[in-house]
Amino acid sequence: MADKERNKDLRPSRRDLLSGRAIRHSMERHGQELADALARDEKAAAFSSADTVRLTTRAMACEFSIILNPSEDRRQTITASDALDFVHPVEDQLTVYRDQSDLMRLNRDAINGPCSVDEELFELLELSLKLAEETQGAFTPAARALNLLWRECRARGDVPKESDVADAVHCSDCRKVVLDRTLQTVHLTDPRMGLDLSGIGKGHALDRIAAFLEQEELSNCLIHGGHSSIIARGSHRKAGGWPVGIRHPQFPQKRLATLMLEDRAFSASGSGVQFFRHQGKRYGHIFDPRTGWPVDHILSAVVTAPSAAVADALSTAFYVLPLEESLAYCERHPEITALIFPQPRSGQRLEPVSIHLDEDRLLWH
Repeated sequence: MADKERNKDLRPSRRDLLSGRAIRHSMERHGQELADALARDEKAAAFSSADTVRLTTRAMACEFSIILNPSEDRRQTITASDALDFVHPVEDQLTVYRDQSDLMRLNRDAINGPCSVDEELFELLELSLKLAEETQGAFTPAARALNLLWRECRARGDVPKESDVADAVHCSDCRKVVLDRTLQTVHLTDPRMGLDLSGIGKGHALDRIAAFLEQEELSNCLIHGGHSSIIARGSHRKAGGWPVGIRHPQFPQKRLATLMLEDRAFSASGSGVQFFRHQGKRYGHIFDPRTGWPVDHILSAVVTAPSAAVADALSTAFYVLPLEESLAYCERHPEITALIFPQPRSGQRLEPVSIHLDEDRLLWH
Protein backbone atom coordinates (compact mmCIF):
# COMPACT_ATOMS: atom_id res chain seq x y z
CA MET A 1 0.00 0.00 0.00
CA ALA A 2 2.85 2.35 0.84
CA ASP A 3 4.40 1.73 -2.59
CA LYS A 4 1.10 2.54 -4.29
CA GLU A 5 0.75 5.81 -2.41
CA ARG A 6 4.38 6.67 -3.13
CA ASN A 7 3.83 6.07 -6.87
CA LYS A 8 0.82 8.37 -6.80
CA ASP A 9 2.92 11.05 -5.15
CA LEU A 10 5.48 10.76 -7.95
CA ARG A 11 2.91 11.63 -10.61
CA PRO A 12 3.62 15.13 -11.93
CA SER A 13 1.00 17.71 -11.01
CA ARG A 14 0.05 20.88 -12.82
CA ARG A 15 1.89 22.82 -10.12
CA ASP A 16 5.01 20.78 -10.85
CA LEU A 17 4.68 21.61 -14.53
CA LEU A 18 4.26 25.33 -14.06
CA SER A 19 7.02 25.59 -11.47
CA GLY A 20 9.48 23.59 -13.59
CA ARG A 21 9.93 20.70 -11.12
CA ALA A 22 8.57 17.97 -13.36
CA ILE A 23 11.16 16.22 -15.48
CA ARG A 24 9.14 14.31 -18.02
CA HIS A 25 5.71 15.86 -17.56
CA SER A 26 7.05 19.12 -18.88
CA MET A 27 6.99 21.51 -21.81
CA GLU A 28 9.56 20.65 -24.43
CA ARG A 29 10.23 22.14 -27.81
CA HIS A 30 11.20 19.74 -30.52
CA GLY A 31 10.85 19.78 -34.25
CA GLN A 32 11.60 16.37 -35.72
CA GLU A 33 10.03 13.81 -33.35
CA LEU A 34 6.77 13.85 -35.30
CA ALA A 35 8.38 13.13 -38.66
CA ASP A 36 11.94 12.64 -39.90
CA ALA A 37 13.51 15.00 -42.40
CA LEU A 38 11.64 14.48 -45.66
CA ALA A 39 12.53 15.09 -49.29
CA ARG A 40 12.58 18.75 -50.34
CA ASP A 41 9.60 18.74 -52.61
CA GLU A 42 6.31 20.55 -52.12
CA LYS A 43 4.40 17.58 -50.71
CA ALA A 44 7.21 16.61 -48.34
CA ALA A 45 7.38 20.14 -46.99
CA ALA A 46 3.71 19.96 -46.02
CA PHE A 47 4.38 16.70 -44.16
CA SER A 48 7.34 18.01 -42.15
CA SER A 49 7.05 19.38 -38.63
CA ALA A 50 8.02 22.63 -36.97
CA ASP A 51 8.40 23.62 -33.33
CA THR A 52 5.89 22.07 -30.95
CA VAL A 53 5.11 22.03 -27.25
CA ARG A 54 4.97 18.58 -25.66
CA LEU A 55 3.63 17.47 -22.28
CA THR A 56 4.24 13.92 -21.10
CA THR A 57 3.31 11.49 -18.35
CA ARG A 58 3.82 7.75 -17.93
CA ALA A 59 1.01 5.24 -17.48
CA MET A 60 -0.05 1.81 -18.79
CA ALA A 61 3.64 0.89 -19.21
CA CYS A 62 4.16 3.55 -21.87
CA GLU A 63 4.52 7.28 -22.41
CA PHE A 64 1.43 9.40 -22.98
CA SER A 65 1.96 12.79 -24.61
CA ILE A 66 -0.02 15.78 -25.79
CA ILE A 67 1.69 17.77 -28.53
CA LEU A 68 0.60 21.34 -29.20
CA ASN A 69 1.41 24.12 -31.59
CA PRO A 70 3.49 26.83 -29.88
CA SER A 71 1.35 29.55 -28.33
CA GLU A 72 1.73 32.40 -25.90
CA ASP A 73 -1.59 31.38 -24.36
CA ARG A 74 -0.59 29.86 -21.03
CA ARG A 75 -4.09 28.42 -20.63
CA GLN A 76 -3.60 25.79 -23.33
CA THR A 77 -0.58 24.37 -21.49
CA ILE A 78 -2.52 24.20 -18.22
CA THR A 79 -5.50 22.60 -20.00
CA ALA A 80 -3.29 19.96 -21.64
CA SER A 81 -1.64 19.20 -18.31
CA ASP A 82 -5.05 18.72 -16.70
CA ALA A 83 -6.07 16.44 -19.58
CA LEU A 84 -3.11 14.12 -19.03
CA ASP A 85 -4.31 13.55 -15.49
CA PHE A 86 -7.22 11.53 -16.94
CA VAL A 87 -4.82 8.70 -17.87
CA HIS A 88 -4.07 7.59 -14.32
CA PRO A 89 -7.67 6.93 -13.17
CA VAL A 90 -8.25 4.97 -16.37
CA GLU A 91 -5.19 2.85 -15.62
CA ASP A 92 -6.34 2.38 -12.02
CA GLN A 93 -9.69 1.17 -13.34
CA LEU A 94 -8.57 -1.13 -16.16
CA THR A 95 -5.19 -2.58 -15.22
CA VAL A 96 -4.89 -6.33 -14.73
CA TYR A 97 -1.59 -5.87 -12.87
CA ARG A 98 -3.15 -4.50 -9.67
CA ASP A 99 -5.45 -6.72 -7.65
CA GLN A 100 -7.60 -3.82 -6.46
CA SER A 101 -8.42 -2.32 -9.87
CA ASP A 102 -12.08 -2.15 -10.87
CA LEU A 103 -11.51 -4.71 -13.63
CA MET A 104 -9.79 -7.21 -11.34
CA ARG A 105 -12.57 -6.80 -8.77
CA LEU A 106 -15.06 -7.47 -11.54
CA ASN A 107 -13.15 -10.60 -12.60
CA ARG A 108 -13.37 -11.93 -9.04
CA ASP A 109 -16.99 -11.02 -8.33
CA ALA A 110 -18.76 -11.48 -11.69
CA ILE A 111 -18.13 -15.24 -11.79
CA ASN A 112 -20.47 -15.54 -8.80
CA GLY A 113 -23.34 -13.65 -10.42
CA PRO A 114 -24.26 -10.29 -11.97
CA CYS A 115 -21.93 -7.56 -10.70
CA SER A 116 -22.63 -3.81 -10.85
CA VAL A 117 -20.07 -1.57 -12.56
CA ASP A 118 -19.92 2.15 -13.21
CA GLU A 119 -21.29 3.56 -16.45
CA GLU A 120 -17.92 4.26 -18.07
CA LEU A 121 -16.64 0.70 -17.64
CA PHE A 122 -20.00 -0.76 -18.68
CA GLU A 123 -19.99 1.27 -21.91
CA LEU A 124 -16.42 0.23 -22.68
CA LEU A 125 -17.38 -3.42 -22.20
CA GLU A 126 -20.42 -2.92 -24.45
CA LEU A 127 -18.22 -1.45 -27.17
CA SER A 128 -15.65 -4.24 -26.74
CA LEU A 129 -18.25 -6.97 -27.11
CA LYS A 130 -19.80 -5.24 -30.11
CA LEU A 131 -16.40 -5.12 -31.83
CA ALA A 132 -15.77 -8.75 -30.86
CA GLU A 133 -19.00 -9.76 -32.56
CA GLU A 134 -18.27 -7.67 -35.67
CA THR A 135 -14.79 -9.19 -36.04
CA GLN A 136 -15.94 -12.79 -35.39
CA GLY A 137 -13.86 -12.86 -32.21
CA ALA A 138 -10.56 -11.75 -33.75
CA PHE A 139 -10.65 -9.04 -31.10
CA THR A 140 -12.04 -9.99 -27.70
CA PRO A 141 -12.10 -8.49 -24.20
CA ALA A 142 -12.42 -11.96 -22.63
CA ALA A 143 -9.00 -13.51 -23.33
CA ARG A 144 -7.46 -13.14 -19.87
CA ALA A 145 -6.89 -16.89 -19.57
CA LEU A 146 -5.01 -16.94 -22.88
CA ASN A 147 -3.01 -13.83 -21.99
CA LEU A 148 -1.93 -15.37 -18.69
CA LEU A 149 -1.00 -18.66 -20.33
CA TRP A 150 1.19 -17.06 -22.98
CA ARG A 151 2.71 -14.57 -20.53
CA GLU A 152 3.84 -17.40 -18.26
CA CYS A 153 5.25 -19.36 -21.20
CA ARG A 154 7.14 -16.36 -22.59
CA ALA A 155 8.66 -15.77 -19.16
CA ARG A 156 9.96 -19.36 -19.22
CA GLY A 157 11.01 -19.14 -22.88
CA ASP A 158 8.59 -21.96 -23.63
CA VAL A 159 5.35 -22.55 -25.54
CA PRO A 160 2.16 -23.97 -23.99
CA LYS A 161 0.81 -27.46 -24.52
CA GLU A 162 -1.97 -27.76 -27.07
CA SER A 163 -4.34 -29.04 -24.38
CA ASP A 164 -3.65 -25.96 -22.21
CA VAL A 165 -4.28 -23.67 -25.17
CA ALA A 166 -7.55 -25.44 -25.94
CA ASP A 167 -8.69 -25.06 -22.33
CA ALA A 168 -7.81 -21.34 -22.32
CA VAL A 169 -9.67 -20.79 -25.61
CA HIS A 170 -12.74 -22.52 -24.19
CA CYS A 171 -12.93 -20.14 -21.22
CA SER A 172 -12.12 -17.04 -23.31
CA ASP A 173 -15.35 -17.08 -25.31
CA CYS A 174 -16.82 -13.58 -25.08
CA ARG A 175 -20.31 -15.05 -25.58
CA LYS A 176 -20.02 -16.13 -21.96
CA VAL A 177 -20.00 -12.47 -20.87
CA VAL A 178 -23.55 -11.34 -20.08
CA LEU A 179 -24.31 -7.63 -19.86
CA ASP A 180 -27.54 -6.20 -18.48
CA ARG A 181 -27.98 -2.63 -19.71
CA THR A 182 -30.99 -1.92 -17.47
CA LEU A 183 -29.24 -2.97 -14.26
CA GLN A 184 -25.75 -2.07 -15.55
CA THR A 185 -24.33 -5.43 -14.46
CA VAL A 186 -21.79 -7.89 -15.82
CA HIS A 187 -21.87 -11.67 -15.34
CA LEU A 188 -19.08 -14.05 -16.36
CA THR A 189 -20.81 -17.39 -16.81
CA ASP A 190 -17.61 -19.48 -16.87
CA PRO A 191 -15.84 -19.43 -13.47
CA ARG A 192 -12.42 -19.80 -15.17
CA MET A 193 -12.76 -16.80 -17.45
CA GLY A 194 -11.63 -13.22 -16.99
CA LEU A 195 -11.71 -9.86 -18.75
CA ASP A 196 -8.60 -8.13 -20.08
CA LEU A 197 -9.05 -4.78 -21.83
CA SER A 198 -5.40 -4.21 -22.72
CA GLY A 199 -6.30 -4.32 -26.43
CA ILE A 200 -8.58 -1.28 -26.12
CA GLY A 201 -7.56 0.45 -22.88
CA LYS A 202 -4.98 2.88 -24.27
CA GLY A 203 -7.40 4.00 -26.95
CA HIS A 204 -10.09 4.52 -24.34
CA ALA A 205 -7.72 6.70 -22.30
CA LEU A 206 -6.92 8.79 -25.38
CA ASP A 207 -10.63 9.24 -26.08
CA ARG A 208 -11.11 10.51 -22.53
CA ILE A 209 -8.29 13.02 -22.99
CA ALA A 210 -9.61 14.16 -26.37
CA ALA A 211 -13.14 14.65 -25.00
CA PHE A 212 -11.83 16.86 -22.20
CA LEU A 213 -9.72 18.95 -24.59
CA GLU A 214 -12.71 19.39 -26.90
CA GLN A 215 -14.83 20.49 -23.95
CA GLU A 216 -12.13 23.03 -23.06
CA GLU A 217 -12.00 24.21 -26.70
CA LEU A 218 -8.40 23.21 -27.30
CA SER A 219 -8.76 22.26 -30.95
CA ASN A 220 -5.25 21.70 -32.33
CA CYS A 221 -3.25 18.86 -30.76
CA LEU A 222 -1.81 15.40 -31.24
CA ILE A 223 -2.32 12.90 -28.40
CA HIS A 224 -0.49 9.58 -28.27
CA GLY A 225 -0.09 6.60 -25.98
CA GLY A 226 3.09 4.69 -26.67
CA HIS A 227 3.26 6.08 -30.24
CA SER A 228 1.13 3.20 -31.57
CA SER A 229 -2.19 4.73 -30.43
CA ILE A 230 -2.82 8.31 -31.55
CA ILE A 231 -5.56 10.93 -31.86
CA ALA A 232 -5.13 14.02 -34.02
CA ARG A 233 -7.31 17.07 -33.53
CA GLY A 234 -7.13 20.06 -35.84
CA SER A 235 -3.86 20.84 -37.55
CA HIS A 236 -0.13 21.35 -37.06
CA ARG A 237 0.76 24.87 -38.29
CA LYS A 238 -2.23 24.87 -40.68
CA ALA A 239 -0.87 21.90 -42.62
CA GLY A 240 -4.20 20.09 -42.87
CA GLY A 241 -3.49 17.66 -40.04
CA TRP A 242 -0.60 16.25 -38.02
CA PRO A 243 2.22 14.14 -39.55
CA VAL A 244 2.27 10.63 -38.06
CA GLY A 245 5.05 8.19 -38.88
CA ILE A 246 4.36 4.60 -39.98
CA ARG A 247 7.12 2.16 -39.15
CA HIS A 248 8.50 -0.37 -41.60
CA PRO A 249 7.01 -3.68 -40.39
CA GLN A 250 10.24 -5.59 -41.06
CA PHE A 251 12.65 -2.89 -39.85
CA PRO A 252 10.89 -1.15 -36.92
CA GLN A 253 13.59 1.51 -36.57
CA LYS A 254 12.92 2.68 -40.13
CA ARG A 255 10.07 5.01 -41.10
CA LEU A 256 8.24 3.70 -44.15
CA ALA A 257 5.62 6.42 -44.62
CA THR A 258 4.06 9.49 -43.05
CA LEU A 259 0.30 9.90 -42.75
CA MET A 260 -1.29 13.33 -42.37
CA LEU A 261 -3.89 12.65 -39.69
CA GLU A 262 -6.70 15.12 -38.98
CA ASP A 263 -9.63 14.70 -36.55
CA ARG A 264 -9.19 10.94 -36.48
CA ALA A 265 -7.58 8.23 -34.40
CA PHE A 266 -4.73 5.96 -35.48
CA SER A 267 -3.53 2.59 -34.20
CA ALA A 268 -0.83 0.20 -35.40
CA SER A 269 -0.45 -3.47 -34.45
CA GLY A 270 2.40 -5.80 -35.30
CA SER A 271 4.95 -8.19 -33.82
CA GLY A 272 8.06 -6.53 -35.20
CA VAL A 273 9.23 -5.62 -31.70
CA GLN A 274 7.49 -7.93 -29.22
CA PHE A 275 8.24 -11.60 -29.89
CA PHE A 276 10.26 -14.50 -28.56
CA ARG A 277 11.92 -17.58 -30.08
CA HIS A 278 11.56 -21.18 -29.02
CA GLN A 279 13.47 -24.01 -30.69
CA GLY A 280 14.28 -21.77 -33.64
CA LYS A 281 10.70 -20.63 -34.25
CA ARG A 282 9.58 -17.04 -33.81
CA TYR A 283 6.38 -16.40 -31.80
CA GLY A 284 4.75 -12.98 -31.89
CA HIS A 285 2.82 -11.46 -28.99
CA ILE A 286 -0.50 -11.25 -30.86
CA PHE A 287 -2.51 -14.46 -31.03
CA ASP A 288 -5.83 -15.41 -32.57
CA PRO A 289 -8.24 -15.73 -29.61
CA ARG A 290 -10.23 -18.29 -31.56
CA THR A 291 -7.29 -20.72 -31.86
CA GLY A 292 -5.08 -19.50 -29.02
CA TRP A 293 -1.93 -19.45 -31.19
CA PRO A 294 0.13 -16.48 -32.45
CA VAL A 295 -0.50 -15.42 -36.04
CA ASP A 296 2.08 -14.46 -38.64
CA HIS A 297 0.25 -14.02 -41.96
CA ILE A 298 0.15 -10.22 -41.47
CA LEU A 299 3.26 -8.18 -40.66
CA SER A 300 1.47 -5.05 -39.54
CA ALA A 301 -2.01 -3.50 -39.52
CA VAL A 302 -2.60 0.25 -39.33
CA VAL A 303 -6.14 1.52 -38.77
CA THR A 304 -7.69 4.98 -38.59
CA ALA A 305 -11.14 5.43 -37.07
CA PRO A 306 -13.34 8.10 -35.49
CA SER A 307 -12.30 6.96 -31.98
CA ALA A 308 -9.04 5.65 -30.56
CA ALA A 309 -10.73 2.75 -28.74
CA VAL A 310 -12.19 1.49 -32.02
CA ALA A 311 -8.88 2.00 -33.86
CA ASP A 312 -7.02 0.03 -31.17
CA ALA A 313 -9.39 -2.92 -31.26
CA LEU A 314 -9.57 -3.05 -35.06
CA SER A 315 -5.81 -2.85 -35.63
CA THR A 316 -5.52 -5.99 -33.49
CA ALA A 317 -8.43 -7.65 -35.30
CA PHE A 318 -7.03 -6.81 -38.74
CA TYR A 319 -3.68 -8.30 -37.71
CA VAL A 320 -5.48 -11.53 -36.82
CA LEU A 321 -8.09 -11.74 -39.61
CA PRO A 322 -7.35 -12.92 -43.16
CA LEU A 323 -6.85 -9.91 -45.44
CA GLU A 324 -10.10 -10.61 -47.29
CA GLU A 325 -12.12 -10.37 -44.07
CA SER A 326 -10.50 -7.06 -43.12
CA LEU A 327 -11.35 -5.73 -46.58
CA ALA A 328 -14.94 -6.89 -46.15
CA TYR A 329 -15.16 -5.23 -42.72
CA CYS A 330 -14.05 -1.89 -44.15
CA GLU A 331 -16.58 -2.18 -46.95
CA ARG A 332 -19.30 -2.57 -44.33
CA HIS A 333 -17.84 0.30 -42.27
CA PRO A 334 -16.64 3.03 -44.66
CA GLU A 335 -15.64 5.25 -41.72
CA ILE A 336 -12.72 2.86 -41.12
CA THR A 337 -9.50 3.12 -43.15
CA ALA A 338 -6.54 0.76 -43.02
CA LEU A 339 -3.07 0.05 -44.32
CA ILE A 340 -2.28 -3.67 -44.05
CA PHE A 341 1.06 -5.34 -44.73
CA PRO A 342 0.62 -9.04 -45.57
CA GLN A 343 3.57 -11.36 -45.04
CA PRO A 344 5.30 -11.52 -48.45
CA ARG A 345 6.02 -14.89 -49.94
CA SER A 346 9.62 -15.98 -50.27
CA GLY A 347 11.46 -13.76 -52.73
CA GLN A 348 8.59 -11.31 -53.11
CA ARG A 349 8.50 -7.64 -52.17
CA LEU A 350 6.49 -6.06 -49.39
CA GLU A 351 3.10 -5.09 -50.86
CA PRO A 352 0.96 -2.95 -48.51
CA VAL A 353 -2.79 -2.93 -49.06
CA SER A 354 -4.49 0.45 -48.65
CA ILE A 355 -8.20 0.44 -47.74
CA HIS A 356 -10.12 3.73 -48.08
CA LEU A 357 -6.97 5.75 -47.32
CA ASP A 358 -6.69 9.14 -49.02
CA GLU A 359 -3.41 8.82 -50.91
CA ASP A 360 -2.95 12.58 -50.83
CA ARG A 361 -2.56 12.24 -47.07
CA LEU A 362 0.07 9.49 -47.32
CA LEU A 363 3.72 10.11 -48.16
CA TRP A 364 5.93 7.08 -48.85
CA HIS A 365 9.59 7.50 -47.90
